[in-house]
Amino acid sequence: MWPDRAERAGRELASKLAEFSPEAVVSPALGGIVVGHEVARALGVRALFAERKDGAFALRRGFALEPGERVAVVEDVFTTGGSTREVCAAVHEAAGRVVVVGSLVDRGLPPDAFPVPARTLLSVQVPSWPAEECPLCAEGEPLESPGSRRRG
Repeated sequence: MWPDRAERAGRELASKLAEFSPEAVVSPALGGIVVGHEVARALGVRALFAERKDGAFALRRGFALEPGERVAVVEDVFTTGGSTREVCAAVHEAAGRVVVVGSLVDRGLPPDAFPVPARTLLSVQVPSWPAEECPLCAEGEPLESPGSRRRG
């Protein structure tokens, strides 16, 4: 919503990724596109994004990587790390080499969540539970997903 803030956040994250000398930034659509673009701009490299196709992330829209090209995979938020790992797999499938992953926010992943170094601007511990142990579920509170719409 605020391009100057996105640019500043991208510059700050780029400063943490620069030591890995990425030659391109790849982000997952949709949440990571703006962040990835701003990080790539700050690093002076290309910004690409991966989209889901048949349930898996892939580079589309004519995006391609050179064999062995050094890539930073950039997200807005690390939650489970799943989409980041999927984009890393898409980069590998496209012959690139992921050298670092980055996010604006890390919601509490363990240090070894990725096979490459991870950098973030903000780490926060957000508790989560299996559904059968969720205190709100036990109290009968309705659950909502981000972007969900209430009916009724």
